[in-house]
Amino acid sequence: MKIRPEPASGLPGLKALILVTGLGLAMCMGYLLFHRLHDEVTWFPAAAPCDLNTQACTARLGDAGQLTLHIDICGPVSALTPLPLRVDIDGVTSTWVSVDFLSRHRKDEAYRFVLDAVAPGRFRGLGQLGEKRDSRSGIATPWRARVIVDTPEGKLGSWFDFDVRRS
Repeated sequence: MKIRPEPASGLPGLKALILVTGLGLAMCMGYLLFHRLHDEVTWFPAAAPCDLNTQACTARLGDAGQLTLHIDICGPVSALTPLPLRVDIDGVTSTWVSVDFLSRHRKDEAYRFVLDAVAPGRFRGLGQLGEKRDSRSGIATPWRARVIVDTPEGKLGSWFDFDVRRS
């Protein structure tokens, strides 16, 4: 009578595959957790509808204060035109402000502009919107301006929707 050796338990590569998969998942979770904790912005909606084509727009940042976004141009906002941006902040301390322009229809079209501090609570810089590839002459395209303020308590932000005519 022949005695057969016991087969090895499990497949030899299966344990290594499980280990590699577990390590990969742990790395992904760590990455997501790190960015969730460090890049989180507390968003506050604008208090009232506002059109950046005609006026500056203001939003309250909870109980902390408020921000006002100015696009200092004469006339409506146009694509491919340099846009002098100014953000005034009251009630909060910040050393860093950015303005993001995001297409409301094309999620892959976004532009970020970091503004320079020119005085306490006042930031300036230049921005520009790209021309929409699917625009036709004379048709307005919807955009969103997101203002992010970095404060000692964390990042605070608000947004303003507006339309841009093709240049």
